[in-house]
Amino acid sequence: MTTDAPATVKCLVWDLDDTLWSGTLLEGDDPRPAETTLHTLRALDERGVLHAVASRGDHATATAHLARLGLAELFTAVEIGWGAKSASVGRVAEALGIGVDSLAFVDNDPVERAEVAAAHPRVRCYEPEAVPDFLSLPEFRPRHLTEESRRRREMYRAELGRKRAEETYEGAPGEFLASLRLELTVREATEADFARAHELTVRTHQLNTTGRTYDLAELRQLSRSPHHRVTVAALTDVHGSYGTVGLVVTEEEDDRTVLRLLLLSCRVMSRGIGPALIGHVVRQALAEGRRPQAEFVPTDVNRAMLVNLRFAGFRPLGEATRPVPGDPLLLEFPPDAPPPAVPGHVRLLTPAGGPDA
Repeated sequence: MTTDAPATVKCLVWDLDDTLWSGTLLEGDDPRPAETTLHTLRALDERGVLHAVASRGDHATATAHLARLGLAELFTAVEIGWGAKSASVGRVAEALGIGVDSLAFVDNDPVERAEVAAAHPRVRCYEPEAVPDFLSLPEFRPRHLTEESRRRREMYRAELGRKRAEETYEGAPGEFLASLRLELTVREATEADFARAHELTVRTHQLNTTGRTYDLAELRQLSRSPHHRVTVAALTDVHGSYGTVGLVVTEEEDDRTVLRLLLLSCRVMSRGIGPALIGHVVRQALAEGRRPQAEFVPTDVNRAMLVNLRFAGFRPLGEATRPVPGDPLLLEFPPDAPPPAVPGHVRLLTPAGGPDA
């Protein structure tokens, strides 16, 4: 096991025979997992740690046995065949869209563990005897446990369904977006949202207008301030929930509402959610009789958010139309412009009485 691996495991990849269960399926056994293994599986799932399979054997036979045991739904990615385990582990990471260094691998065969470790030095490898100890290891203890983390498996399985649907869709991209029946729910953040909101600020760089980060105490303080508003956005479609994918922090100054931070999870980059969320901020400010303004701090990767602001109608104030990286740019929505419409492929839901209700 390497010492420079990331702090938290996002996905635990299991071998099957004599690892997940005791016995060899293709030798006629009816293998069952130990109770300690079942407890570990379910407890890690509750913490938001995903499970996957990278095992040798017959795919149909193994998946049928997982289904008979009532365990199939616990595994988000399944790679079963006769190739190298390292290749299977790599495909798991690719399917889930996470780094290989976010994986851990458990296998009873030291040769298989060595093969995976040689190909992927940052994958942490364990023998089955360590499974009962996983719940006490720091790498299997996420910093924050939220309702969203408890539903992570469900959201990843929904995402895999979206990818399959998009790959097989034969119409235009706009028609595919419409077929998803996207619903964006925008509301003021509560205590239950702060852990996820903090996570978004420290992990989201590309779709982030200013790059500001807020810890839990700062988010609580801002949400209680009469001059600030902390808003979260959750997205669903026909395949299920994306979870909380957006965060907005605004400040009221005199007759202005200033957008201090707007960010979106990169998972929804292709869903056209930016204009819907920015439009909501504009309409809310106008409904309260305030001028909508927005700060933008350019970085090497966040130009897409400036494009979103400009398409929503924001224009730079003053002469600084080409911001220098690191310097803030202030933009304003023209006072004589009509409020932006909600994109046609998105249904926007807000609390009763809001301007988008």
